[in-house]
Amino acid sequence: MNPLCELCERDAVRVLVAEDERVLADTVAEGLRRLAMAVDVVYDGEAALERLAVNRYDVAVLDRDMPGRTGDEVCRWITGTQSETRVLLLTAAAGIRDRVEGLGLGADDYLTKPFAFAELVARLQALSRRTGPALPPVLEQDGVVLDVARHTASRDGQILALSPKEFAVLHVLLRAGGRVVSAEDLLEQAWDEHADPFTNTVRMTVMTLRRKLGDPPVIHTVPRAGYRLGS
Repeated sequence: MNPLCELCERDAVRVLVAEDERVLADTVAEGLRRLAMAVDVVYDGEAALERLAVNRYDVAVLDRDMPGRTGDEVCRWITGTQSETRVLLLTAAAGIRDRVEGLGLGADDYLTKPFAFAELVARLQALSRRTGPALPPVLEQDGVVLDVARHTASRDGQILALSPKEFAVLHVLLRAGGRVVSAEDLLEQAWDEHADPFTNTVRMTVMTLRRKLGDPPVIHTVPRAGYRLGS
């Protein structure tokens, strides 16, 4: 098991990464997606503001020194709109004065470059817990057990080999507690903005997840409404 998965606690997380160093931004995003997070990436402050205006994010990771609109400006916009999005500032400036200045902008946390990916994940998870009520670290229903901290899933004691998206969809359905979840809500919570809402990506993921969960079926399609987990 990837030891970083032990840092993936409780709720599913949607993250905006705004960083003008493209290799760094893309590498961070790929790592977070492997932990079943939904991640959007932009490379300048103007694009970050555009995404924040239309999407809900749990955490925004902002480079302070982006060209054009800086991370500082984006942070001020977030705090000025009283958004629930938490802000993690990234910077190469490691001095105490720089950290105090960054937190004074309204940021929730501050991480200097270079940084360890495991620390970034831990900070993101800590920030995401502030955006909503805490959920139990282990979710269970109808013999299906999802241990979010260990990033494992099982049914009736049998470990399931799930892809990150299958894990994320199962997480959303378990959190719903038997309520119907629409395909649109699954896209919003388990995919990033690059998911095409007109494709059958949700249906195909649910289909493979249902097959891996085995019989009797526990994921049910509700016509014209969505999906529900339960006997």
